[in-house]
Amino acid sequence: MTFMTRPAQMMDGSALTISGLCIIHCLALPVAALWLPLAGTFAEAEWIHKVLVLIALPVSGIAFLGSRTSRTARGCIFLAVAGLSLMLASAFLEALHEAETALTVTGALMVAAAHIWRWRRHARHGHTPPG
Repeated sequence: MTFMTRPAQMMDGSALTISGLCIIHCLALPVAALWLPLAGTFAEAEWIHKVLVLIALPVSGIAFLGSRTSRTARGCIFLAVAGLSLMLASAFLEALHEAETALTVTGALMVAAAHIWRWRRHARHGHTPPG
């Protein structure tokens, strides 16, 4: 029995990977910056945040596109949209610069949780999501 189509698994897997990269970037690189000045420069590069969120947005959007309209699916989508909104705001709104790491990590965790929730929901119910 196939729970998810291969493209749907790839999109969720890609989205989870991007969320993981965001978390690693926000948490691990500043620690590495203590030892490697080059990593510090990379960790503080504003363009990195913008690029990662601009990659995460369409990947997550495509993964959730066409999700069923059940209450659980709407919850997954709401969680993903809220997380992506936090990530977008932290990357593009200068007024949030002081809270950028906290907002980005929180948003990335929310997006990852939404993808895991969606993945598990489809596996549990034997649904084959579109895409």
